[in-house]
Amino acid sequence: MSKRGTYYKGDSIYFENVPIISPNGDVLIKGINFEVTTGMNLFITGPNGCGKSSLFRIMGALWPLFGGKVSRPSGESIFYIPQRPYLPTGTLREQIIYPHNKLQMRKKKYTDKKLKELLKIVKLEAYIDKGKGLDEFSNWNDVLAGGEKQKIAMARLFYHKPLFAILDECTSAVSLDIEAIMYNHSKDLGITLITVSHRPTLWKYHDYLLRMSGEGDYTFEKIMKINKAVKN
Repeated sequence: MSKRGTYYKGDSIYFENVPIISPNGDVLIKGINFEVTTGMNLFITGPNGCGKSSLFRIMGALWPLFGGKVSRPSGESIFYIPQRPYLPTGTLREQIIYPHNKLQMRKKKYTDKKLKELLKIVKLEAYIDKGKGLDEFSNWNDVLAGGEKQKIAMARLFYHKPLFAILDECTSAVSLDIEAIMYNHSKDLGITLITVSHRPTLWKYHDYLLRMSGEGDYTFEKIMKINKAVKN
């Protein structure tokens, strides 16, 4: 497909007649329409192959926009956290502030004390006094277990504190109590959450549901309405 859609800068995430295309070129949804404003936490669900990953990549401007219009905040107002976060070889500090460097951290008026507080929130305080602490240099992708990598990614989210966070199965390797800490603290910081996951425990942290059927259609509605419908 040669036709391209258009990205616009805006205060919300808005899709207008956007086709969802798979990596091999299949049209999964001809045109999807929805809007997520700040404070409108969205849960996205659907069977494998329905287009969830393609949708997320379009939100993050990581995937070609084959048609329609997408409005999204620019710069650090929107942050994407995948299931397997990227951890560069470097200091522990650099894992938390990535892609910032130490100078950018200082300009943000962040101190090492605050970074240590973030590690405590995500239950990684054991690394504060291990080795050289925040200055410990390592290949963290090999050092940390899967759940610890996801905890670092959440500490990274808390550090950047964007308006919107696109969370792609990013708590799949942590316990439910850590998952609760991550989601509740994100909401306390005023971060609007957009999550794709198969974990039903995450529904309670969201206000809206985007359900992709896998058969070319979708629904977008308030989770409260869905809960009431189930009770009735």
